[in-house]
Amino acid sequence: MTKSTAKYSVAIVGGGPVGLFLGICLQSAGVSCIILEKQAQIKAGSRSIGIHPVSLELFDKLNITSSFLAEGLKIKKGHAFNNSHKLGTLSFKDCTAPHNYILSLPQQRTEQMLQDKLQAYGSHILQRSAKVINISQTPNQVNINYNQNGETHTISASYLVGCDGKNSYVRKSAGINFQGKEYPDTYVMGDFSENTKLGNDAAIYLCDEGLIESFPLPNNNRRWVVKTEEYLPNPTRINIEERIQHRINHSLSNTAHTMLSSFGVQKLVAMPMVKKRIILAGDAAHVVSPIGGQGMNLGWLACWDLSEKISGIINQRLSAEFALKKFGQRRLKVAQKVIRRAELNMRLGRSYRFPFLRNSLVQLMLTEPFASLSAKLFTMRGLQQWII
Repeated sequence: MTKSTAKYSVAIVGGGPVGLFLGICLQSAGVSCIILEKQAQIKAGSRSIGIHPVSLELFDKLNITSSFLAEGLKIKKGHAFNNSHKLGTLSFKDCTAPHNYILSLPQQRTEQMLQDKLQAYGSHILQRSAKVINISQTPNQVNINYNQNGETHTISASYLVGCDGKNSYVRKSAGINFQGKEYPDTYVMGDFSENTKLGNDAAIYLCDEGLIESFPLPNNNRRWVVKTEEYLPNPTRINIEERIQHRINHSLSNTAHTMLSSFGVQKLVAMPMVKKRIILAGDAAHVVSPIGGQGMNLGWLACWDLSEKISGIINQRLSAEFALKKFGQRRLKVAQKVIRRAELNMRLGRSYRFPFLRNSLVQLMLTEPFASLSAKLFTMRGLQQWII
């Protein structure tokens, strides 16, 4: 059976953290929208854990910050080591207040809180188990067909935003190229019960045999990320334990773990990010190295920008063609800048035949006046104003 439903100002495909955040932005601006998410429920797992200050400032504007702060953990500084030798400390205390920290929170909780905030505008906005099967554009609207609970639905919208991830159906349907490359770097990561003396601090170990990252999580847990010699498709905790023990002489043997995964690294950019009435955001638009934790935040920044543009277009304050063209150009420049910053983070964590130069550079970056700039770079400041 086929059902027809109302026309919306915006249809969003993908109800992960980026799609949910865009829905909140649009609803708060008085723009009607619907979110089509193929998954029946929020995916379990911590995945992306870092919420940067630039994102928290957007949360403030939407008046949704308090629940995140109540549950998240504030990381106010991080320490850099070469093997077990300390190179220096990066503090965020002099960054712009009030959010002079990075908030650590498992992604499943981030999505749940965003979903709760969105549903305050109406439970009908987010449609789960809704798989898009066809998209077509006319000069005035986008038509979307989707399956849900054995029925086929047809809706239309003035604009369609693809927030449906790296393998975006929206991007493929629009015939938009996804350009980039795969890096040789591979990693394993896991969440373990806390057994360090780092407290709420992060730590980066630039080891002779490859990077180790360590980030605190709520509920007395800690995320460990370890560079590997090759991709491990089915990682076990021993893959992490042995490398950490060998490289920094720290044992995880008496800890519990709640998550293990492995990943490779790519850089990919959609060209263009806007095609007529179809717009891409989040991983559908760009994939960056997860080293540095910028990807999810990059998607949120784009969604805030986009919601302002669409609100202006619908209320006839902005020219649609001009506003969306400028949006696409600006987001491309910002994405390319984030890709460069993430690539620098990743390169610093590779093994080097002569690590002295790398270590000296890191020590310089952690010494004033460069430390303040490093803290701002690490927290995603200056993406539109700075050269780097």
